[in-house]
Amino acid sequence: MARIAGVDLPRNKRTEIALTYIYGIGRTTASKICNKLAVPAERRIQDLTEDEVTKLREEVEKTGLQIEGDLRRVEGLNVKRLIEINCFRGQRHRRGLPTRGQRTKTNARTRRGRKRLTVAGKKIAPK
Repeated sequence: MARIAGVDLPRNKRTEIALTYIYGIGRTTASKICNKLAVPAERRIQDLTEDEVTKLREEVEKTGLQIEGDLRRVEGLNVKRLIEINCFRGQRHRRGLPTRGQRTKTNARTRRGRKRLTVAGKKIAPK
């Protein structure tokens, strides 16, 4: 099993997809890394040689991107800052509501934590 940036990559996934399991690396960055190292993006992680895995590991560390723990910490601090300065977005974070202007009267069930209300159908009277 390949371990890159503290993440165990799934063995049966394509290289390009498996790299996206690292927090902070998306499809575009993963494909750029594969192209730069000439590692076939279609090849499965289990089929990579140790040399290729080492190249991938070094490239991910060398890219200078914030990934995994560093990125999570920075994002957490950003949200904390918004909450502390009591801006509108911070208030929305504090209440657990959408922060980017979405409607909440009918949607946003996952953020509001409310169960779906079922509407009963019309009953047909027996003859």
